[in-house]
Amino acid sequence: MFRLRKLWTWAVCLALTLNFLAPSLALAAKAKANVVIVADTRKLDGLLYWWAEMYNESHLLFAIMTMIIIPFLGCILGWLADIVMNHIGIDLQHRDLAEK
Repeated sequence: MFRLRKLWTWAVCLALTLNFLAPSLALAAKAKANVVIVADTRKLDGLLYWWAEMYNESHLLFAIMTMIIIPFLGCILGWLADIVMNHIGIDLQHRDLAEK
């Protein structure tokens, strides 16, 4: 029984160790790849061109602007959806709950 427990412990420790070593083994297998990720701006103009150029110049600024713009646009689209629903007769502010 003791040998089985020792063997089981050894196998679990080996599996955990391989999980930590696998990424370094994969990185050591290949040489560094020189890959540059850029947005193609050849056929863009206006706002799309500005957005693609911001991505090409600064990924940090692109991420910050994205985090600012997405909630703002979500609020605008939610407000517009409320207006449309009120216009077609769906009143979400004065509704009766069916659970009562």
